[in-house]
Amino acid sequence: MKRLLAVMGFCLLAQGAQAGPNINVGVVYDYLDGDKSTYLKRIFNGGTSTAFVKVEILEILYDEQGKSKEVPLQSQLDSTARDGLMASPARLIVPANGMQGTRLVYMGERSKERYFRVRYIPVVPEKEDAFAVSEEEREAYQNTLQAGVSVLAGYGTVFFVRPQDTRFDTRLENVGAKYTVRNNGNSVIEVDEFKNCVAGKTDDCQPTTKNHVLPGRAFSFDKQAGREYRFKLVEGQNQKDHVVQG
Repeated sequence: MKRLLAVMGFCLLAQGAQAGPNINVGVVYDYLDGDKSTYLKRIFNGGTSTAFVKVEILEILYDEQGKSKEVPLQSQLDSTARDGLMASPARLIVPANGMQGTRLVYMGERSKERYFRVRYIPVVPEKEDAFAVSEEEREAYQNTLQAGVSVLAGYGTVFFVRPQDTRFDTRLENVGAKYTVRNNGNSVIEVDEFKNCVAGKTDDCQPTTKNHVLPGRAFSFDKQAGREYRFKLVEGQNQKDHVVQG
């Protein structure tokens, strides 16, 4: 009987944990082509209650060693003309089993590629959040979440803004035991669906990976006898399959 009660309690808790909003932002990596200035991002809510979502944006900067840091946009700090990425709207009300879109708008120079972290954060609406709901609606929503033992999970995506004059120049170097994909262009490329498998056995592979190669950098791997390496080289809208023997 105690075991049965424990199982029933766990099931009730699991059902409660699923109550509330449950957002899905789709793909984690988004790309703005050089001839575009806006990008529509759709946010889905598969939960049982409305999702109030804040959109926050940070710029990702890389040093000479390739290490990254995320910083607030300068225009947000000193109130100057915006230079970077903005979300419109930056506050979304997404109904249960529904969808809403926000438009990511880039403003600023496009001589070089830039990178941004875009966070979609479900929140309990507060007065300062600028959601168009009354105090009674705020309290009712908060009580609903508390009753459902809901966990508000947010998502972070990476947004690539390509230069206006995008140029791809990828060099493949197969020398000795090392294979290198070198990006001599001015925009990010992808070594996608990279697989390291026993030769001739597609079901005996190491975990598949996705690799972004920034301008001026390279992706390389050491070849081993008896193994086969497969990947898709993605340059903007173009992609090509490659197979390398160890």
